[in-house]
Amino acid sequence: MSRSEFHGYRRADGSVGIRNIVVVMSITGLTSPAARRIGSMVRNTHTICMPYNTGLLGEDKATHLRTLEGLACNPNVGAVLLISDHVPKLEKMAATLRSKKQQVDCLSMDDVNQDAIALVAEGTRRAARLVRKISGQPRIPARLSELRIGLKCGRSDPSSGLVANPAVGTYIDQHITSGGSAIFGEVVEWLGAEHLLTGRGANEDISRKLLELPRNRENRAVMAGLDLLGSNPSPTNIRSGLSTIEEKSLGGISKTGTQPISGILAYGEAPDMPGLFAMDTPNYAPEHLTALSAAGCQLHLFTTGAGNSFTNGLCPTLKICANDTACDYLGEQIDIPLDGIMSGRRSMEEATLQISENVRQTADGKLSWGEILGEGDDIVSRFDAAL
Repeated sequence: MSRSEFHGYRRADGSVGIRNIVVVMSITGLTSPAARRIGSMVRNTHTICMPYNTGLLGEDKATHLRTLEGLACNPNVGAVLLISDHVPKLEKMAATLRSKKQQVDCLSMDDVNQDAIALVAEGTRRAARLVRKISGQPRIPARLSELRIGLKCGRSDPSSGLVANPAVGTYIDQHITSGGSAIFGEVVEWLGAEHLLTGRGANEDISRKLLELPRNRENRAVMAGLDLLGSNPSPTNIRSGLSTIEEKSLGGISKTGTQPISGILAYGEAPDMPGLFAMDTPNYAPEHLTALSAAGCQLHLFTTGAGNSFTNGLCPTLKICANDTACDYLGEQIDIPLDGIMSGRRSMEEATLQISENVRQTADGKLSWGEILGEGDDIVSRFDAAL
């Protein structure tokens, strides 16, 4: 097999997954406890619960629908069991997913006479049947350029900005050049470094939005009386050696590489072509990674300095660290330890090669620490009050 290939799961819509998971998705809060019990009893499933439903308005409603549909149709998902206490909403969601060529089974509270215990029993059977069905799908050769990679950093320190993020940026440049896709966000963490992004916009409109988005979030913080110092950079960032948001931003955006930015995406929106894209997301890891998975990313690269155990529940999240001490004591958390580079014992070229090889191995089936330890979760952003 070529080093530009991996073995993945070809989906009916043409995308390729690096995992073959059945998602148990509750789209109503009432059915979420049952969904979690179903997921806990059936292996090779991932449970996604939507605690908000009735009363969502405007941007919240559109965002939640787009995100749930995107998560259900992520290339890593082989089939979906939808659960709800609201039949019309259940049927509408199922029809949307089927129109996108996803395998779907549905179960409502009406089907079990409002009996939550019976819902668990029937849902367990149905989830098990879906797992059995998709387990026969073989992995086939696919191009690494078919990967859409999500980017994140958290609990950063000087090693993040000097080594881990630039090494990821070099890899992302190579990935984009070969025809791949990547998405970054964390808009607040562009503050002070916007000029380095705006110059990379593929057109004037993109460049303008790259400047507006962080300003909008900064203005929102000011109007709410929030002082970003102390919340971003966080106390952990400050203890680790970062003093200002500008310092953190300059290091953070280096993970995006140097390629042109092809577009600006709404929360959870999927791009319609290859390239590098910016997404309007908060910097909080659970919300940010969920949005990237909803946009079709099959894998995330997450750099850290002091250590950060959170991973996405649906997509492998590779933790990358160049802090020698953290690499030493977080051996079951850091997937790609770039130790020895800050001290000059290894080169940046070696770091980029290490990232590239780990991406290929993970796409081929190697488990991340987050997958092994069950660290993953999914959380959708909220914007306003509900009815």
